[in-house]
Amino acid sequence: MRVLMRFGGCFLLGLVISALVLGTMMFAGAFGFIDLWLFTGKPLAGLALWLLPAGFWQGLTGVVDAAHNPAVRSFLELCAALGQGALVLAAGFFRLWYRHAGGVE
Repeated sequence: MRVLMRFGGCFLLGLVISALVLGTMMFAGAFGFIDLWLFTGKPLAGLALWLLPAGFWQGLTGVVDAAHNPAVRSFLELCAALGQGALVLAAGFFRLWYRHAGGVE
């Protein structure tokens, strides 16, 4: 349980850093890099829209045929890209800070 709490804290920190990096890139005008970052979320967003039933997406978003709605797809790609970035950062923070905790080396 302690490991999950520690990783959850690292993931939360990774989400905050990812959001700050995204905001900084927006203010700096680095939209090409933002497009590349969003491109990493496309496969996961497409898979989620394809696998989960239409009723789930309609109930979640209130949009009929949400799988083919470009606004829903774009927002899901953004969330997936931010989540993937946060997960990579969380794994790095967890390894950096808790590598020797609990006797694991």
